[in-house]
Order: sequence, then C-alpha cells, then structure tokens
Amino acid sequence: MGVYDTVMNQKIKRQVVNRIKKIAGQISGLHKMIDEEKYCVDVITQSSAIRNALSSVENLMLENHLSEHVVRQMKSNQEKKAVDEVIKVFKLAKKK
Repeated sequence: MGVYDTVMNQKIKRQVVNRIKKIAGQISGLHKMIDEEKYCVDVITQSSAIRNALSSVENLMLENHLSEHVVRQMKSNQEKKAVDEVIKVFKLAKKK
C-alpha cells in the first residue's frame, strides 16, 4: 500500500457523510439568514453550530486515522511517520 492509503472505517465514513450533509443544510440555512437579514445573534448561533458540526467531522476523521492508519504504520515499522502525523494533527487542533 502507498503513502496515502485510503482505508476508512465504514461506520465512521457513514457518520462523516451524514454530518457533511447536515452541515451543507446548515450552511444553506445560514446563507438564507444573511439574505433575509436575520438578527445577528441568531446568525452567530447558527455559525457556531456549523463550527461545532465541522469539529465533530474532524474528530471522526482523527478517530479513523488513529485506528486505521496509525495502527498500520506502527505495525509496519513506520513509528516516526505515525508520531509525526499525530503531532501535526495535535498542532492543527491547538490553532482552533
């Protein structure tokens, strides 16, 4: 298998796809709220909900990466790569 193997737990994939569909609907609703000049606090509340939903997608993807890719990397003597990727994700998460 190559460097960027695409192994995804099917349960996690279904959860991610469902959340992405929900987020798409939320973004559409946010757009409509802006068009209709809804109350600022309501727009901010919707935006916050979208941000939280995206965070849940990131969490699911991290779960998949750790349980699929990192485990495989560790078993195939690619410990440094696994650790480097975990550190990279950790640093990205801290920037939020």
